[in-house]
Amino acid sequence: MSTPALSSGGAFSGFTRLCKGLAVVLVGGHIVVQVLPPAINYLALIPARTIPFAWNLITAGYVEQSVHGMAMSTIGLLFIGKLLEPVWGSREFFKFIFVINFLTSVCVFITAIALYYITTQENYLYFPLSGFHGILSGFLVGIKQIIPDQEFPVLKLKAKWFPSLYLLLSTAICIFTSETTTILPTLYFGAYMSWIYLRYWQKKPETKLKGDPSDDFAFSTFFPEFLRPVIDPIATIFHRMLCGRSEASNDAQGYTLGGAPLPGSDPIEASRRRERGARALEERLAADRLAALRSSEESQGDAAENV
Repeated sequence: MSTPALSSGGAFSGFTRLCKGLAVVLVGGHIVVQVLPPAINYLALIPARTIPFAWNLITAGYVEQSVHGMAMSTIGLLFIGKLLEPVWGSREFFKFIFVINFLTSVCVFITAIALYYITTQENYLYFPLSGFHGILSGFLVGIKQIIPDQEFPVLKLKAKWFPSLYLLLSTAICIFTSETTTILPTLYFGAYMSWIYLRYWQKKPETKLKGDPSDDFAFSTFFPEFLRPVIDPIATIFHRMLCGRSEASNDAQGYTLGGAPLPGSDPIEASRRRERGARALEERLAADRLAALRSSEESQGDAAENV
């Protein structure tokens, strides 16, 4: 699981090539729309123009219109990518980003059209929507899946609550900031489509099965305990409506046999995935501590030489 990059740098090193490349895309996209403002009309998601410019369903996710948005997205990509990519693999990590970005844009497009027909306000059709924040909320769902019980030292909070807290804080800020209101649907759709993808669609090379049917990754786990009795029946209805065929297909492939889990199926696979995630995180933290120690020793040595 470890790589040479882990042992050669601290907190600001060990970033994967894929994450670095995507970070360059985010920075480049921001520079383009700042230098050439008309480019936003072709790269951002503008619902009224999506039919002729359908590519903006893909490009919108990689264009940040503000400096702080670009900085937050780039930092989030680099640091969270260090945890997710070693566990999923580069190909699956890139696939996750591409699929979630596209599906989130489609959902936002449909929502904007629906709001226009409900309110007849044209700003829903012509306001340029873009940004990587939907993917960031999806990354947090991925963190919840692979290391749900990992407590991060700085935050003193378990990883399983990251997506919920992120959405809750964004919603609270939305009350005071009009800009956040435009990105809120992207955040929610990004998180929800990520859960759908990881829960039902993500392929497992080890077992040749799809998804993560474990109880610890159920939709109700995004909510506090006292709300779960209310959420579970609603989630079950949507599960049967939208994923009945997928569930039947998984059963046919071997998730269960006579009601008993087969070797390598959901509980075992979920446990292995969390072990890999926890191991990857421990390696990153150990490498950061080692790099900090080396840096401290070097600085002390330089000070002694100067004396």
